Amino acid sequence: MCGIVGLFLKDKSLEPQLGELLTAMLITMTDRGPDSAGIAIYGDEWKGRSKMTVQAADPDAAFPGLDQALSNAIGGKVKMSVKSTHAILDIPARSTAQVRTALHNINPNIRLMSRGDTLEIYKEVGLPKDVAERFDISKMSGTHGIGHTRMATESAVTTMGAHPFNTGDDQCLVHNGSLSNHNSLRRKLRREGIHIETENDTEVGAAYLTWQMQNGATLGEALESSLDDLDGFFTFVVGTKDGFGVVRDPIACKPAVMAETDQYVAFGSEYRALVDLPGIEDARVWEPEPATVYFWSHNAAPTSNEKAA
Repeated sequence: MCGIVGLFLKDKSLEPQLGELLTAMLITMTDRGPDSAGIAIYGDEWKGRSKMTVQAADPDAAFPGLDQALSNAIGGKVKMSVKSTHAILDIPARSTAQVRTALHNINPNIRLMSRGDTLEIYKEVGLPKDVAERFDISKMSGTHGIGHTRMATESAVTTMGAHPFNTGDDQCLVHNGSLSNHNSLRRKLRREGIHIETENDTEVGAAYLTWQMQNGATLGEALESSLDDLDGFFTFVVGTKDGFGVVRDPIACKPAVMAETDQYVAFGSEYRALVDLPGIEDARVWEPEPATVYFWSHNAAPTSNEKAA
């Protein structure tokens, strides 16, 4: 079943509340998927540096000394801050591929959650409330973010099977639905050099969009192409460094609702996820149309760009 929430802020004064607002939205969706949860936060950009979020089942064994080992391996300074089972690596800019290789060589049991200039992803097995408390999500600030609470139907309940999935720098995706052609598409994308960690069909959807954007498409264009190339039923909510997108398949059998004010754009699998947002009583509220791309960017006027497929 699964529950999705998303919040794209237009009003900078709300940025200190992003984590708090997203956490409340996600907790409201708990009964749509109580086995695991995750939140992606687009926060501060570190000038001249990049960041990677990693996870370890045994952080007490995996994380001590990891920053120094990585610094030695890549020949550049790596800093680290630990949050429960996750750690944020502060790394030299544009060194994510090098650090990922070094991580695998140092400890292959450390899992990569996200990479980029602004993106941090935190996800674990458990209820949204417990996952959010573990990582102090409610205290985080940022410009936009997405969250997901999962009910596993086709794969085991694991941290790596939880959403969001990150397959390109600062790009992540959450999904409600099921893809039928993910196995063939996974093989194709791997041949194209796209790194895919799991057998989850949602990661294939994320990797597909990464591949499209690496080949010159905008997020909006990549979402439009997904309507032709992805078989199955899906609602995708996607984040990039400066953007936020939504698309539903042509049948649109999964529930979705959106709201927009002068301060934000919000997404929820159900309206009740949005009811406590500031100014929601004056928002434009609508159900996203089937086979229609909705996209907002901080680099342009933050209005929806609706294009029927």
